[in-house]
Amino acid sequence: MSVPEVVPIAYEPDYRTPTIGRWDGGQFFASVTAAFPEGWTVDDDWRERKRWYAVLHRFDEAGGHLGSSIASTGTTAQGERGAVDAAGTLLDGWLDALPGRRYESIAIAPFAVRFEGALFGLVVEDHGEDGEGEWAEFYPDGLGFSAPWDGLYDT
Repeated sequence: MSVPEVVPIAYEPDYRTPTIGRWDGGQFFASVTAAFPEGWTVDDDWRERKRWYAVLHRFDEAGGHLGSSIASTGTTAQGERGAVDAAGTLLDGWLDALPGRRYESIAIAPFAVRFEGALFGLVVEDHGEDGEGEWAEFYPDGLGFSAPWDGLYDT
């Protein structure tokens, strides 16, 4: 089954999607997440390469990508707890600035943004060789969406 034009994403406040929903300007997906640069392979410098980010993607009511705010707050080598806390504080401010914000399930179209060499977005992938078919992966959060396209995800 092909990826739909807009992919439902379930609001799960006690799991991986507690900061998604709608605001007066449309929909949003926000998270504190870590990413490695695209093409990176495991080496001894993984702590230097693992960067922490505050991320806020904004979408119109139909699910089209309007823009993204992405900011790095440090690497694991610089202190993971401090980087995560700083990203959370920054993200809280961005969310507070969304008028009419409410947390709930959303449905968005695939999109991709690259920042500091890392991929962010909802990307369609074809895994036909293993029988899975097309699915959508939310990067770098590691959420995989597939049929029956009910908003639930695999991690």
